[in-house]
Amino acid sequence: MLKLVFFLIFLCPLCFMNNMYWMVQILLFFISFVFLLMNNFMNYWSEISYFLGLDMLSYGLILLSLWICSLMLLASESVNKYNNYKNLFLLNVILLLLLLILTFSSMNLFMFYLFFESSLIPTLFLILGWGYQPERLQAGIYLLFYTLLVSLPMLIGIFYLMNYMGTMNFYLMNNYMFNFDLLYFCMLCAFLVKMPMFLVHLWLPKAHVEAPVSGSMILAGIMLKLGGYGLLRILSILQSMNLKYNFIWISISLVGGVLVSFICLRQTDLKSLIAYSSVAHMGIALAGLLVMSYWGLSGSYTLMIGHGLCSSGLFCLANISYERLGSRSLLINKGLLNFMPAMALWWFLLSSSNMAAPVSLNLLGEISLLNSIVSWSWVSMIMLSLLSFFSAAYSLYLYAFSQHGKIFSGVYSFSNGKIREYLLLLLHWLPLNLLIIKSDSCMLWL
Repeated sequence: MLKLVFFLIFLCPLCFMNNMYWMVQILLFFISFVFLLMNNFMNYWSEISYFLGLDMLSYGLILLSLWICSLMLLASESVNKYNNYKNLFLLNVILLLLLLILTFSSMNLFMFYLFFESSLIPTLFLILGWGYQPERLQAGIYLLFYTLLVSLPMLIGIFYLMNYMGTMNFYLMNNYMFNFDLLYFCMLCAFLVKMPMFLVHLWLPKAHVEAPVSGSMILAGIMLKLGGYGLLRILSILQSMNLKYNFIWISISLVGGVLVSFICLRQTDLKSLIAYSSVAHMGIALAGLLVMSYWGLSGSYTLMIGHGLCSSGLFCLANISYERLGSRSLLINKGLLNFMPAMALWWFLLSSSNMAAPVSLNLLGEISLLNSIVSWSWVSMIMLSLLSFFSAAYSLYLYAFSQHGKIFSGVYSFSNGKIREYLLLLLHWLPLNLLIIKSDSCMLWL
C-alpha cells in the first residue's frame, strides 16, 4: 500500500510544472492499472504496511477512487484550457485521492476517522474554488456543517471503544459485541449523513448543483461510498444493537427513496435530477446493508460501485451539454438528439444503467438488495416496487426530455462531441457493464 501512497506524494510536485496536466492524468491511469494487477482476491488482509492494508472490501473502492480521479482530470479539460488555477486544481485532486486511498486502506478505526473527515477539505476547496454560481459558499457550508456536526459524537464513541477494547484494529475488534444504545447512535449517525440517508440529505443536491464537474464526479462516485464503507466496517461490533434499531433506518430509507423519486420527476435542472437520484439509490443500498444478510451486504457493496461509475458518467454528460449550451435547464437542454446525435447513445446507455437495466452492475446490486430487503420484511415490497417503478420513470424522463422535443432556438444548429468526451464516457460505461462478468469479487468477498 505504501508504494501507492508514495506514488501520489511524488506526483504533487509534478502538478506545479508547466504543461504537465495530461502527464498527471496519464500517470493516474497508470497507477490505476498497476493497482488493478495488485489484486489477489483474498478474504483476509494483504499488502499490509504500517496501519494500511487491503481486503476485498477496500480493494474495489480504492480502484474506484483511482479510476474516478483519473476521469475527473479528463472531464475537467476546461480548467486546463482557460488556465483556471490548473496547478492548484491538480494538487487538490491528487490530495483528495491520497486521502481517499488512506481512508479506504486504513486498518485502524481512528485513522479511518481521521482521513474520513480530512477528505472533506479538498472537496470543499473544489466546490468553493471551481464551482459555478455564487451560491457555492452556502453549499460548502451545508456540506461542512452536516458532516462535522455528526462526526464529533463518533469521535467520542471511538475514544470509548479504544478505552474499552485497548485496540482500534478492525480485525481485532470483531471479537467484541457492544450493547449500548448511545454508542450505536454515535457511531452510526456520521455514516448515515454521509450516505446520505433521507432527511439528512439536503447538503447533497446543493453541493452537486454548485460543484464543478470534477466535484460532482468525486461526490457521487466516492464521497457517498465512504458512509457505506464505514457502516460495513463498524456494524460487526454493533450487531445486537442494529437488530434492535435497524427498522427505523430501513423504513426512513425506503419511504425516502420513493419521495426522492417523486422529487426527481419534477426537477428542471439536469444536475439536480441526477443528484436526487443518487439519494434514492443510496437509500436502497443503506436499507439492504442494515438488514445485515449476506445478500444485503454484498448487494449494497455492488450497488455502491455500480452507482459510482454510473452517476459519475451522467454528471459528465450533463457537463458536456452545459459546456455547449451554457445552461443545465431541461427547458433549454431539449432536442439534443438533433443537436448532438452521437451523444444520444451515451445518454441512453447511462440512463438505462441508472435504472438498473441489464447488463449493468446496478442490476446485480439491486436484485440482491431486493432479495435481502424482502426477506427481512414482506411489507417492504410495497415501497420497493414503487421505488423500482419511479426509478425507471425518472431515468426515462431524463432521457426523453433531454433528447426529444424541439431544439431551443437560441443555440447553434449542430455540435459534435470531442474524442476526449467519448473516451470519458466509454471509460465510465465499460467497467460498469464488464464488471458483471467478474461479479464474484463483488458478491463473494465476505
